Amino acid sequence: MSEKRPMKYLLMIYENEKAFESLPEADVQRVMGEYATFTEALHSSGNFVAGEELEPTTAATTVRIRDGKRLTTDGPFAETREQLGGFFLVEARDLDEAIGIASRIPSARHGSIEVRPVREFTPPEA
Repeated sequence: MSEKRPMKYLLMIYENEKAFESLPEADVQRVMGEYATFTEALHSSGNFVAGEELEPTTAATTVRIRDGKRLTTDGPFAETREQLGGFFLVEARDLDEAIGIASRIPSARHGSIEVRPVREFTPPEA
């Protein structure tokens, strides 16, 4: 019987970027240190695939095609309390392991982490 291969999960980090921007520098440094420790542990465990912090929503551009025309707007389209601030792409045995990993992300304490399985794309055979 073959061993089940790990699935990929996208762990999307949502938090209130205005609240984070207002933190004292010492608190920002503490949180960034927690992220460095967490990321190192992900690498050591073999779960890490990718991860990045995103620029604030003020740097975002939203693109839509309507009636064949490209429309762009600055920032996110809807006002929300939490914004997507970064992500980790991980490999995990199952959803329970992915949730366990997500619960260790420092921002889970004051924001939220969306855990979503990645659908593996298999190109059609030629």
